[in-house]
Amino acid sequence: MSRIVTFGEVMLRLKSPGAERLLQSPVLEATFGGAEANVAVSLATYGHDACFVTALPANPVADAALAELRGLGVDTRFAARRGERIGIYFLEGGANQRPSRVTYDRAGSAIATAGPGDFDWDRILDGAAWFHVSGVTPAISATAAALALEAARRARELGLTVSVDYNYRKNLWRWGKPAPDVMRELVGYAHVGIANEEDCQKALGIEAEGDVASGTLDVERYRALAERVLEQFPNLERQAITLRESRGADVNGWSAVLHDRREFRHSRRYEITDIVDRVGAGDAFAAGLIHGLLTYGDDARALEFATAASCLKHSIPGDYNRVSAAEVEALMRGEASGRVQR
Repeated sequence: MSRIVTFGEVMLRLKSPGAERLLQSPVLEATFGGAEANVAVSLATYGHDACFVTALPANPVADAALAELRGLGVDTRFAARRGERIGIYFLEGGANQRPSRVTYDRAGSAIATAGPGDFDWDRILDGAAWFHVSGVTPAISATAAALALEAARRARELGLTVSVDYNYRKNLWRWGKPAPDVMRELVGYAHVGIANEEDCQKALGIEAEGDVASGTLDVERYRALAERVLEQFPNLERQAITLRESRGADVNGWSAVLHDRREFRHSRRYEITDIVDRVGAGDAFAAGLIHGLLTYGDDARALEFATAASCLKHSIPGDYNRVSAAEVEALMRGEASGRVQR
């Protein structure tokens, strides 16, 4: 299996129980998560040598975050112990017509105060085949943005395949520059672009026709959107877009498309009901696509693996997608009855 490096922030996740409003009862479920950490966990579970690079303070909460990642098979030896605090996010799970809600408390976190020159990228990337970063990291702070650009640029120079999940977070882009000013430069170093229905518009400033918030999606419009992205970024070899048909917090249609400049593919569509936790589904897709492209050498199968993996994430509480490659492949084969396995 391949060595893959991801870079970003891992946070303490504090969630109200079930579908309760935040602090409706004096209980919060404490776990960990974050876009690039989520990707690393999935890739390690699939058998890859997954290395997660981050910055965390030297305190017991950060120790627990790293211990959990190591326990899930992720290489954390390049995590810098620096700064004063770990980022936190509070999650209120939605139900029916009430959406889930995320509240960030990550200003001044260890990764927010890190900057260019704080990591030895030549050492970190030595022997790696792939580098992955998301749009969450440059949204955290000006110095984190410069650091993400430094890492992606060096990975490309060293010959790694670079993937960027555009991951637009409107509540984070507050440090000065608008998202497209930074993200267009970051995507300029990528080989593989990953987005949801609206990321291309909000992160890159590329308009798409249609209402991405509606319960139905016109796939052909996303063919046109993918083609516009590929036209504006000649460095990109592939553009993937996940398509979520949100009819409520608990019921979503789920599929994805992939354009490799030669062929436009649309995956199988899954009807997901009784969603347990949708946070991290996009990261599960990104990890599945990376695994599929590295393992199968077949874009169609890679897309189906990514879509099935992210479909299963909706059934797993927490940020991390705790499913094996065999379980994903079983769903790809149509084993979706949910019958007890004995």
